[in-house]
Amino acid sequence: MKNKRQQNDYENRIMLGLAKLGIAQELITQKQLPFYAEAEELTTTDTDAAGRAYQMTPATAEAWTAMKQAAQQDNIVLEVVSAFRSIERQIEIIQYKLDLNMPIEKILTLSAPPGYSEHHTGRAIDINTPGCIATEAEFENTAAFCWLTANAGRFGFTLSYPRNNALGFIYEPWHWCFQLPPLEGKNI
Repeated sequence: MKNKRQQNDYENRIMLGLAKLGIAQELITQKQLPFYAEAEELTTTDTDAAGRAYQMTPATAEAWTAMKQAAQQDNIVLEVVSAFRSIERQIEIIQYKLDLNMPIEKILTLSAPPGYSEHHTGRAIDINTPGCIATEAEFENTAAFCWLTANAGRFGFTLSYPRNNALGFIYEPWHWCFQLPPLEGKNI
């Protein structure tokens, strides 16, 4: 549990990031985005071919490993392509899109602002399978997605952003979260 100073530092990092990106608090309030704290304890679960390590909370890692093994027993290959993201990494992702001259309103349908991404919690993972382009809607047409739809709940994972979700994010069939309760009514 964070002490008051750590909480203030966290909120200051978010406010500075939002200001740097030009994201007004009114826009977040308008979208009614839930606020998420950064995970305090992380473990590395998977490493991809390029050597990139993926971190999750220990409970998420345990559930992910069990789910991945169960899928493998059904001849389904699940791969993590994104997991924990720091506030700073979320800022980089949005800044990259801004540098491509993408309007902030469009960006906020693709990526959550810093402080409002499930990835900060260490409980959200983006999943892919061989032969599919990562983080693309075509993932919904894979055997892996069908398997997740039928089985992920047994492992505590839910699809965070279905079609026409209330938060206004695009449909993300690849984005699954492990038992993530948002901090109700929290805005900074």
